Amino acid sequence: MSHPAHPAERYDLVVIGCGPAGEKAAAQAAYFGKKVAIIDRATPGGACVHTGTLPSKGLRESALAMVRLKNLGLKGISCSLAEDVRVDELLAHKDQVCAAEVDRILRNLQRHNCPLVVGDAEIVDPNLVRVHRPGAEPVDLPTDMVMIATGTSPHRPTDLPFAHENVWDSDEVVQMSSIPRTLLVYGAGVIGCEYATMFAALGVQVALIEPRGAVLPFVDRDVSKELLAAFSDLGIAIHTNFKYDRADVSDAGVTLWAGDKSLSAQRLLYAAGRNGNIAGLGLDRVGVKVNNRGLVLVDDNFWTGVGRIYAAGDVIGFPALASTSMDQGRVAVCHAFGFAYKKQVGRWLPYGIYTIPECSLVGATEQELEAAGIPYEIGRAAYAGNARAQLVGADRGLVKIVFDPTDRRLLGVHIVGERASELVHIGMTVLQHGGTLDTFIDAVYNYPTLSELFKYAAYDGLQRLARKTAFGAADLAQ
Repeated sequence: MSHPAHPAERYDLVVIGCGPAGEKAAAQAAYFGKKVAIIDRATPGGACVHTGTLPSKGLRESALAMVRLKNLGLKGISCSLAEDVRVDELLAHKDQVCAAEVDRILRNLQRHNCPLVVGDAEIVDPNLVRVHRPGAEPVDLPTDMVMIATGTSPHRPTDLPFAHENVWDSDEVVQMSSIPRTLLVYGAGVIGCEYATMFAALGVQVALIEPRGAVLPFVDRDVSKELLAAFSDLGIAIHTNFKYDRADVSDAGVTLWAGDKSLSAQRLLYAAGRNGNIAGLGLDRVGVKVNNRGLVLVDDNFWTGVGRIYAAGDVIGFPALASTSMDQGRVAVCHAFGFAYKKQVGRWLPYGIYTIPECSLVGATEQELEAAGIPYEIGRAAYAGNARAQLVGADRGLVKIVFDPTDRRLLGVHIVGERASELVHIGMTVLQHGGTLDTFIDAVYNYPTLSELFKYAAYDGLQRLARKTAFGAADLAQ
């Protein structure tokens, strides 16, 4: 799937970056008959396939297998890591999954007649992209529209020696040659929390460090409470309000200092923020604006405000999810070409956090509704009372639904526990169709399943409503 250097062909769309946003944008435009080329520095797939989403989930599945075996407590079966085990050995199955995904992407581009040009892109002007190809002359791609979908890379503060064996960023962590005995994870956001639980499950002594005051502050408070309890079960030490001002790194280990306080471990995983991959694109020259982290600024239609240059995916910032990035790419292309097809990214966007246990959320939290002064009620069901959870050794967890007390309409779903990122789609579907508590109560779920937690959370919500109604009637009677 190479592209000829001469003569220059004119394209309707040139996409820069072949991760989730770029691939789907290219395929969407080609589907409607547009002539599209896509550029990537190396093998397509982006961080999603090569350094982030899939590799990290591969490591998680290995760690989770150990947790499940331990939780089941089967007699005659023990589970522990060999002292000399390497990370790549725990990720052997990941390579097959990633290779299959790369092959799928290439076949998708081929099916849509989208040539893949390997090299570094430079936007000469809004209608010309130049590709600097390794070992070859640059090739110019004249185009009517440009899509920037270059993704992000981990933020690397200059005072940390990332070349040292004991200091890693979140893209490099899956390349660790061995499992450390102790680990500092700096940054208790989504990525930091995910890796902290994975390594803790593998038997590593983990300290999770957050310079701010809370871990995952956007998560529902009941889910957060349950998740932090699970962190404690794994032996993770949490240190909030610890902003390091000095780092001592040697072959013996790493020590972070915050004033006269210090935390030490064999290795450091720095997972505090990511920067947009914009180096060499020439955005200053064409007038595309970015923030202080190199994230491209766009409007609701993913337009940069310059010519017909659009941007989508992680390079524009939050929520930086592969699922959302795919739809952002599609919506941007439909807007740019006026396709009456996909006009906006879905209203309800599920958020998945692949910690151990995982958590997932969609819709409003209690905190948000309280701040907005919107009445609500909740219903909860614990994994501890669910037969399937007991069978698989995953009794820590919670399904929580938030709903309108007047018409029982669902407002939000928040889950922590086994398969949370799968279960949340049940709640999301009810949200999308304006469903109520009765949607869950009227449904018949297989037994034993985790899905039936929704029914019991709905019953719990009804009981809460009934108690409030009873108390309200008593007050009126007085």
